[in-house]
Amino acid sequence: MTFLLRRIAFYALTAWAAITLNFIVPRLLPGDPVTALMGRMQGRIDSNAEQSLRVLFGLDQDLSLWQQYTAYWAMLFRGDLGLSFTHFPTPVADIVGQALPWTVGLVGVATIIAFVLGTLVGIAIGWRRGTWADGILPVSTFFSAVPYFWVGLITITVFAVNLRWFPSNGSYDRGLVPAFTGEFVGSVIYYGFLPALTVVLSSVAGWILGMRNMMVTVSSEDYVTVAHAKGLPGHQVVLGYAARNAILPQVSSFALSLGFVVGGTLIMEMVFSYQGIGYTLYQAVSTHDYPLMQGCFLVITLSVLVANIIADFAYVALDPRTRKED
Repeated sequence: MTFLLRRIAFYALTAWAAITLNFIVPRLLPGDPVTALMGRMQGRIDSNAEQSLRVLFGLDQDLSLWQQYTAYWAMLFRGDLGLSFTHFPTPVADIVGQALPWTVGLVGVATIIAFVLGTLVGIAIGWRRGTWADGILPVSTFFSAVPYFWVGLITITVFAVNLRWFPSNGSYDRGLVPAFTGEFVGSVIYYGFLPALTVVLSSVAGWILGMRNMMVTVSSEDYVTVAHAKGLPGHQVVLGYAARNAILPQVSSFALSLGFVVGGTLIMEMVFSYQGIGYTLYQAVSTHDYPLMQGCFLVITLSVLVANIIADFAYVALDPRTRKED
């Protein structure tokens, strides 16, 4: 119970600090949404319309920073993220709600594939260290060392431009109406293959290396030696004794990585023009859309906090030695 109360207090304080920064950071950026809009629409909007736009966006109110801060908290408690300036008068919650499933679906599935594949390969390499299998490590590490956008550009060049097997951008065929039909789902998978491949290639090496190193460490422990001495089958020793303990840090890291799934891979979504939350955040920053920026940051921040909580309790559940009663 003490552990639970401590963690709740810690994460409540962290959430307050993150939300406060979420409020302050957009207001430190130079310029404002009206100026940005006037710049983009130069020649198409009369310069005299600037004040009208400020009134429309609610930017004509001369409120102090503290008044804006308290008003922001009041909106959050009501579940109101405000209206987007760029997509006015569409609510921010609607825009985030439309972008979020695309990122969670794409990056989430790719992260799970990378974790499972990397963990299994890491177990095999770590248990049979010193064999030819160690040659996989330099290859996988190479891909992890290359920036996301380079891997994305390489996949586009090879599979979209030269071979023409997959499209180079977009999230589905725009000629289709979004619906849970076989044709639409197939189109989503088809368009999402290259972005997913980019995520897997860039992240699988970390899972392989982490699991391999833990397997090497655990395989020399006394309980593994005793398991061998008992004459247990090799697969039972590997999975029931070595891998079971070696996977603990992997599970904790995986829970944290799920939190970052919501944030998406901003560069990847920009390279492939994929309509996820990361690309939405980029558009909000470039147009000084404060409410949309805050909405995206808030969802990303809370998802990371929830992932940290899950990681904490998952680690405690898997390893009772971490539990301490005060």
